Amino acid sequence: MNLPVVAIVGRPNVGKSSLLNSLVGKRISIVDPTPGVTRDRIAAPMPLGEGYLELVDTGGIGMVDADELAGHVEEQIAYAIGAAAVILLVVDASEGLTPLDRTVAARLRKQDRPVILVANKVDQEDQAGEIHQFQRLGFGEPLPVSAAQGTGLTDLLEAIQGRLGKLTVKAPPKPVMKLAIVGKRNAGKSTLVNALAGQPRVIVSKTPGTTRDSVDVTIELDGRTFMLIDTAGVRKRKSLAGDIEYYGLHRAMRSIRRADVVALMIDASVPVSQVDKDLAGDIAKQFKPVVLVVNKWDLAVGKAAGEDYQEYFDKTFPELAFAPICLASAAEGTGVKEAVRLAEELFTQARRRVPTPRLNRVIQEILQLRGPSHKTGTKPPKILYASQIAEEPPTIVCFVNDVRSFDESYQRFLLNQMRQRLCFPEVPIRLVFRQRRQTKGRLPKPPRKAH
Repeated sequence: MNLPVVAIVGRPNVGKSSLLNSLVGKRISIVDPTPGVTRDRIAAPMPLGEGYLELVDTGGIGMVDADELAGHVEEQIAYAIGAAAVILLVVDASEGLTPLDRTVAARLRKQDRPVILVANKVDQEDQAGEIHQFQRLGFGEPLPVSAAQGTGLTDLLEAIQGRLGKLTVKAPPKPVMKLAIVGKRNAGKSTLVNALAGQPRVIVSKTPGTTRDSVDVTIELDGRTFMLIDTAGVRKRKSLAGDIEYYGLHRAMRSIRRADVVALMIDASVPVSQVDKDLAGDIAKQFKPVVLVVNKWDLAVGKAAGEDYQEYFDKTFPELAFAPICLASAAEGTGVKEAVRLAEELFTQARRRVPTPRLNRVIQEILQLRGPSHKTGTKPPKILYASQIAEEPPTIVCFVNDVRSFDESYQRFLLNQMRQRLCFPEVPIRLVFRQRRQTKGRLPKPPRKAH
């Protein structure tokens, strides 16, 4: 089910990203005065009338990129224009008509697609009378808007609706699962996304820090729809250079929070770094299911075996010792579907619920195997009752007679035993201990179900 595409194009620094954010009503694209911030196609579904469309932000046409990625950016722009049902040509009303605006317009006149001319940054009423000069571009009278102030957007939306006609898609495809792909710079995240998408959906380059924003990519695999979230490569916090890298890190962390499952990309060609360890800690703190994807496996064949990684990761990422490992080569297309299959299995595990009677039987089995230490000055430790109160992550509350007896060491033992005996062996479990007095001759009442 494809949504009609509305592509936002123009020269650099005319406010295309700000316009996308204003129309969608969310901060999707990074907005920064530095030209060339947007490199990939940033897409977002948007309701209009009785249906939905897909709004696509692109890099600036004619961009001069310090990392020599202009050719890659141009490829992404060409894809957006080629897929567009309507094109929004954005110009900067505060700067007036420029030679590069003419170049962009000449290119769009060769396309057999309707173009709406949008004069952005009309922040004052007296500027509206100065935008007539843009009629020379050949697309009629420009629509005055201010993406920063949110003015003129209603007229723009009506113009888009007029070009598209009645929208037939009543809702965007709902993904089965949102999978965030995170990792340090140059670990192969974008290559993995492109391998799954079957096209160069995001820019791939050996230049570190190529991806600056989080890019949502919807794919279909084996008849199911998934959302991949490609994120900016993470580097040491103290090494962040400027606002753009800070925003990229912030978006990567937000992507972890909004994902159902995370794929942590590990570069097999280099040793595990502190950045990898920090990311593992960030994922663990969010209680997110995670697949450890060992990418560039083709470069490590003959140097290490899969079993070696299991033992190594258990020591390196102890907080993720339960996570499955996938050996892959995104460049060769091997292991990429297996990574999604594992992620889907984790997604299923995280949504399971254990019946209360079964959970309490398992708790008693574990207590018979090993109970918590009886510390001086505490009551003989007992778990009076346990109940799963939530999924994603599975959250289990244990009502005990004295919480002081259940230290971190015993909690780790209890969690490991639960994974072995319950239906979510490879996902994080949130374990909560609450102290409760046991009524003599009665079992405590079970907690109310959370809504």
